[in-house]
Amino acid sequence: MERVTDATILPRFRKLTSGDVEDKGGNDPVTIADRDAEKRLREALYAIEPGLAFVGEEAAHDDPAALDRLSDDCWIVDPVDGTRNFAAGHAPFGMLIARASGGFTQSGWIYDCLTGRFCAAHRGNGAFVNDEKVTANPSGRTPPVAAISLVYMDDAQREATKRHIEPNYELVDIPYCAAEQYPRLALGENDVSIFERTLAWDHAAGTLWLEEAGGKAARPDGSAYRVDEHGRTGLIGAASPALWDDLARLYAEM
Repeated sequence: MERVTDATILPRFRKLTSGDVEDKGGNDPVTIADRDAEKRLREALYAIEPGLAFVGEEAAHDDPAALDRLSDDCWIVDPVDGTRNFAAGHAPFGMLIARASGGFTQSGWIYDCLTGRFCAAHRGNGAFVNDEKVTANPSGRTPPVAAISLVYMDDAQREATKRHIEPNYELVDIPYCAAEQYPRLALGENDVSIFERTLAWDHAAGTLWLEEAGGKAARPDGSAYRVDEHGRTGLIGAASPALWDDLARLYAEM
């Protein structure tokens, strides 16, 4: 992740030309760095485990049939998470890699391209930041701190969230980058988050890492996050199971 970042992403930071950025639709940009980084990551991961299925964000956009591989043993890759920020020339942005089996993440890695912060988790073995084991640490603030993404909600959901949920929290800006949002939930900056769009490359690594740290990430009905439910929406992340329960209860009343 570090090598690909240094070779393909950082050299283009704040140096993109108009021809280096495309809109995939719905204000969802992709850059030459995304495509180049995904190609290099695919080659490197194949060298680690030849023949394992690969599901990259850009490959799946070009060929949605790639999503069928999410039910298999597979790598799941977001080469530049937070592309909107990267293309605009500011932080945060990062890289996400997960290894999944049977629809569930077994290992996940989150790399902050600018700071070098490296988060890793393996199912049943805890969560780490730069090789140090971490435990989720709620902010302790009253009311709890919430980063709630309204971007992909429909109008009814957005208004219901504003009425039933937002008044119970101290609201902060969302970073438009899952590689930043999940660490914030465990490292004492944010207490809870709501995500509407739950694509595997955005959430496979982070959900496992947060849970292994002692937080909780699950669907609003309490069911576990699966990487192969690519048509499903709605996900709650929290720094503790108790904080998750409180938000899930409010969510159910919407």
